[in-house]
Amino acid sequence: MPGKVAKATGVTGLSSSEAAELRLQYGDNRISSRRQMRLLHTLVAILREPMSVLLIVACLLYFVLGNTAEGILMAAAIALISAISVYQEVRSNHAVRALQEFTRPAVTVIRDGLPKSLPSAELVPGDVIVLEEGANVPADALVIQANDFTLNESAITGESLPVIKNEQPGNNVLYQGTLVNSGKCLARVSATGNETILGKIGLSVGGYQTQKTILQKQVSKVVRNLALFGMAAFTAIFLVNYFHSGQFVVSLLFALTLAMSAIPEEIPVAFSSFFALGAYRLGRAGIITRQPQILENLGAVNVLCLDKTGTITENRMSLKILYDFKTDSLIEPADTIPPQYERLLLYAALASEAEPFDAMEKAIMETYLRVTDTSVYHRMEMVYEYPLEGRPPMMTHVYKDGAAIVVAAKGATERILDVCHLDPATRVRVTAVLNDMSSKGYRVLGVASATASLSHLPAQQNDFNWSFEGLLALYDPPRKEMPAFIRKLYEDGIEIKILTGDHATTASQIAGQIGIKEPLRCRNGEEIMQMDASTLAAVIKSTAVFARMFPEAKRKVIKALQSAGNVVAMTGDGVNDGPALKVADIGIAMGKKGSEIARQASDLILTDDNPSGFLQAISEGRRIYSNLLKAVRYILAIHIPILLTASLPVILGWRFPNIFTPVHVIFLELIMGPTCSIFFEREPVSDAELNAGPRNKDQGLFTRRELLISIVQGLVIAAGTLLIYYVFMTRGYALEETRMAVFTTIICGNLFLTFTGRSAVHTIFQSLKFKNNLAIFVVLASVCFLLMLHLLPPVRGLFGLQPIGITNFLLCLATAFVSVMWIELFKRKRPF
Repeated sequence: MPGKVAKATGVTGLSSSEAAELRLQYGDNRISSRRQMRLLHTLVAILREPMSVLLIVACLLYFVLGNTAEGILMAAAIALISAISVYQEVRSNHAVRALQEFTRPAVTVIRDGLPKSLPSAELVPGDVIVLEEGANVPADALVIQANDFTLNESAITGESLPVIKNEQPGNNVLYQGTLVNSGKCLARVSATGNETILGKIGLSVGGYQTQKTILQKQVSKVVRNLALFGMAAFTAIFLVNYFHSGQFVVSLLFALTLAMSAIPEEIPVAFSSFFALGAYRLGRAGIITRQPQILENLGAVNVLCLDKTGTITENRMSLKILYDFKTDSLIEPADTIPPQYERLLLYAALASEAEPFDAMEKAIMETYLRVTDTSVYHRMEMVYEYPLEGRPPMMTHVYKDGAAIVVAAKGATERILDVCHLDPATRVRVTAVLNDMSSKGYRVLGVASATASLSHLPAQQNDFNWSFEGLLALYDPPRKEMPAFIRKLYEDGIEIKILTGDHATTASQIAGQIGIKEPLRCRNGEEIMQMDASTLAAVIKSTAVFARMFPEAKRKVIKALQSAGNVVAMTGDGVNDGPALKVADIGIAMGKKGSEIARQASDLILTDDNPSGFLQAISEGRRIYSNLLKAVRYILAIHIPILLTASLPVILGWRFPNIFTPVHVIFLELIMGPTCSIFFEREPVSDAELNAGPRNKDQGLFTRRELLISIVQGLVIAAGTLLIYYVFMTRGYALEETRMAVFTTIICGNLFLTFTGRSAVHTIFQSLKFKNNLAIFVVLASVCFLLMLHLLPPVRGLFGLQPIGITNFLLCLATAFVSVMWIELFKRKRPF
């Protein structure tokens, strides 16, 4: 039903000083549903991890055995590892919180009589806010003035149908968390934060939840399986040691050593920190990720669906051509226009909002106010309005001009021509004009007029006795950077689909201008909705341009693309883009001109509204995936020699069955943890890796080939380490000397593995040229640790080591080099 519009004057809002006092009284406009995890909670969570529990138990066992020095060393190491873990966790949390600040919505507020854009957190009771189509209501408020204003209140009431809001008591209440479905209004804030209805019922606005990604599930599965293997090995090693020695505590200590070497706790740490920090970097570049883990999907995107207005084009409309139906003539509006065109432009202005927020209406009103006498327009009083609706849409405004009633409508040309009931010959003539305009890339609107009686207004706007007035051709130029952007997408192996509400000819023309392949092959929304699954699958495979698309049709196309095995990204900025953005694997909203509904439904927000930022996001997603893969390869490869060195001698009954103790393993962890989660996270990615194209979405991180390579690397390093172990043991060296040789070999192997793992494509000589500021620190840390072990007696005493001489040191170094560097020959022949 139509809604009545009232006028409001003299709205000045609060002064800045009043707002500051009220903010001190009421606090920020935020709903506090739970306390943020503080440092202590973070530390407790880390200490509850399986690896931390094993370390603490091992530390206590040292003290039980009377090995006080080892116990103190173990405690210090636990403190250091915990500090590193806390640092990583805090760094990740800071990155996520920074992202939340980036995505915190802004609202237009009348302060000191002027409109200002402020963070919604700064709202106070008494503020006057401006709400437009697509906005999220930021606080409870009362309507002062409404214009074609409807809300989606499903967040509060569960009712999905739009609700008309106006100034009438009982119908003027707005609730925080609801969404503006249409129109515009001024409202005065009545409650903020926890005092809103939403706050009182304990809900949280803007909550963004995602299910576990493929990589998260795989990481959890691998860590869980290795932990189960570690526990089984722990039991076996404990029983073997206890059977041979009869010493319960000592056997338990050595079994803990094996369990510690089996659990790759670095993997989940690396996973969370890589994505959080990558998302933070994108945020600083103006590309906001609502959830860091969504970056996982970026490297797999192989289809990008583009909305035209505001994405491909600048969303900067200008009125280019007027077609007057009565005189069958066209004109380009300059500073003045002939009198016969004034009626067409007047009705177009009457069918627009008085304070337009749509780019097309702004262009219409700007032209009307510039080239005509506006006295006729200003003397009219709007009394009813029919909101924009239908497929394709139109809207109608009803005015009172003295005793006369004037009705004006504008909308999609097909709809306007239908309601005007033109005869076939006339319709053909008008359609020819329409097609000519559309072929130039213009967006064309139809305008109609009618007369009526206030007491007999029809329920539906179609039912007026319409007269056709003419056509308006508006032009929204494509962004200058779009051709290069489209070309780069194609080069990266990403298909492009345009989903727009425009006329087919307009859509095809714009598509051709920016370089879309086969732009003339076009389908419309009604056709899409009539297709069955198999027909649609064939159509979307061969079609790049979809015109006259409405929300359900856009959603159906995206679902069909996903059913065909594609990973789909979708850009959009309007209210009608919300469903498509939500269902896409990656929803991308425009940050400046985009609606709040679009931003809330999206995964990425481009703060400068430049879709080229998507290319940077793709590159970052591929970089993160590539570096995470390197880190996981490294973790698995280095854990295997530690695990086998700790277990095989016990099983084989060697002279020194337990070469490692928890002290040795924990210090190896101190080297491995920062290496995988800090060093590899900073690693640059080669052009070959960035340009490899989208990965298979089902491939995940741990393919059989990747696992095989990591396992073989680990087995070869283990073979070299065990060879050194065996040689020193059989040549009569003492346990402390054998341990020194084995420990040295693993540390050197770890250093070589770090650098050979920097690239799966380039050899180490090429990857050394890649800039990573932490590379020198990794080398220095390893060298300093080795020097302390070999040259400082107190350190050797703590670790139970004895010097082995320069010749034996070089033997260990050479064995580590060969055990690791063989992979470089493999790279040359077949990069992995």
